[in-house]
Amino acid sequence: DPLFFGLLVALNLQTAFLSPPVAMAAFYLKGVAPPHVTLNQIFVGMLPFMVIQVLAIFLLYMFPQIGLWVPSLLY
Repeated sequence: DPLFFGLLVALNLQTAFLSPPVAMAAFYLKGVAPPHVTLNQIFVGMLPFMVIQVLAIFLLYMFPQIGLWVPSLLY
């Protein structure tokens, strides 16, 4: 299903933007953060969000109906 594939790609990309080694969001935050904020502190702050996203990806792999429910109502 192309819709499901697109949903998984979007979630995986969002997780990649938060997690090392890519972590573009962390480097953006480091650029605008005060000098005393370290990159490690930013990663620790993003960790709960990464866990939630990995859990969401796992749930979507196990139960695709979660992500396809609303689009099935529209189309």
